[in-house]
Amino acid sequence: MTGIPRILSIAGTDPTGGAGVQADLKSIAAHGGYGMAVVTALVAQNTQGVRGVHAPPAEFLAAQLDAVSDDVEIDAVKIGMLFDSDLIAVVRAWLEKVKPPVVVLDPVMVATSGDRLLTADAEDALRSLLPLADLVTPNVPELAVLLGEPVAQDWDGVLGQASRLACSAGVSVLAKGGHLAGDDVRDALVPPCELEPIEFSSPRVDTAATHGTGCSLSSAIATLRVRTGRWDTAVAEAKAWMTTSLTHASALHVGKGHGPISHFAELWERADARGTNAPAIAQSWWEETREIREQTDALDFVQQLGSGELDLDAFAWYVAQDAIYLRDYSRVLSAAAALAPTAHEQAFWSRGAHTCIAIEIELHGSYLPPAELFDADPSDVTTAYTDHLLAAAARGDYAVLCAAILPCYWVYHDVGTRLAAQRTPDHPFGAWLDTYSDETFAEATVEARRIASEAVARADAATQRAAARAFWLSTRHEHDFFAAPLAKARLAGEVPRASALTAR
Repeated sequence: MTGIPRILSIAGTDPTGGAGVQADLKSIAAHGGYGMAVVTALVAQNTQGVRGVHAPPAEFLAAQLDAVSDDVEIDAVKIGMLFDSDLIAVVRAWLEKVKPPVVVLDPVMVATSGDRLLTADAEDALRSLLPLADLVTPNVPELAVLLGEPVAQDWDGVLGQASRLACSAGVSVLAKGGHLAGDDVRDALVPPCELEPIEFSSPRVDTAATHGTGCSLSSAIATLRVRTGRWDTAVAEAKAWMTTSLTHASALHVGKGHGPISHFAELWERADARGTNAPAIAQSWWEETREIREQTDALDFVQQLGSGELDLDAFAWYVAQDAIYLRDYSRVLSAAAALAPTAHEQAFWSRGAHTCIAIEIELHGSYLPPAELFDADPSDVTTAYTDHLLAAAARGDYAVLCAAILPCYWVYHDVGTRLAAQRTPDHPFGAWLDTYSDETFAEATVEARRIASEAVARADAATQRAAARAFWLSTRHEHDFFAAPLAKARLAGEVPRASALTAR
């Protein structure tokens, strides 16, 4: 797949827009995909129940499917309501012919209202589709029907049934615990035989607006699987998005029964924040720290880092301290992910935490051996900076924490980009310059700035003042961190030997 994922929904309709292909298209769009839809059945329904189902001839379903696949390269297919065995036979034949790269099957049998959406004689036909899918996403009653067993009453029972279905059909199963009681909703990605399931947990949202949750979740997972290349990541991000969509669902005021989820809650929330002139907030912090940043630029360490003339001992000490810093910084980013109000922001901070360990520590390891990289003691400057960030995380104020984190992106990108102009093929610190001036880090910096700005824009005046102070302090700590290596280098015995560092 290149560019925007092209996702095909094969499902029935819902005139109120909360389930079926209408919900699928919203969910696909919410996750950055281009949605297409082939209609299996026209359903007269609303939030209170189903009034009638009209299934077009099976030949017309086949014509719809062929019309799409003859023209469009499909990256993933999500299958929902199929209604009867004739329609299932058409879809099965089409899957065998086209072989889409990703197939998610949501075995729609009963609507949220309790109305049946699959004829009784079609259950065996639906089971025949399972081996053609990559992931099947039944709820608790549907899981029992697929196995021909009684409905599971607890989580262990659900997991057991999901494992048996995964093994017998050779397909991964998303076991969903939404029908079970409890303050948390437990789900599990259960792969085929003898592989360990991956469990997920999220807080239960107290709402009656649950219409279309199964349709929406499965189409979100299909889109995210194409975007991320991983099932576990796709499920985790889709679940976080679903929690947000359920949390804001009651604000829609759609229908008198089980209302729909709010598919675009995150998008609308960001739009509201943009309407408050949010970008100007972070820019004002940047201007208020101009003097500190100019002092940072003038530091001998920074100047010599750019020119390549920096003392190797000083750089080695800096690398060791930065490795110590990054271990706590990754924890701070994880805390931001836990506090984030949207799935997008959760995913962004989580990726940042992963990058600290998987990429930046690898960069540091290219300069120092493990013994030097991980055995150093933190300096007073390093400890002061990490204490400041950890304290912001511990207080649990998302807006203030975002503001405290932001200079860790912005100042590094600002310094790295300008120093990169002095990059030569044999520059001893070229890998460092490349890391903090590259396009990926630039994009992450822009996104961190946007998230922090919008979080603070939604906060009250006192929180905004605290956020501005946190940003200023982090910028001051960045200055001190860059200043420390040469100051420390003047003290005998407190820097690694120059021979320990590998110039790159």
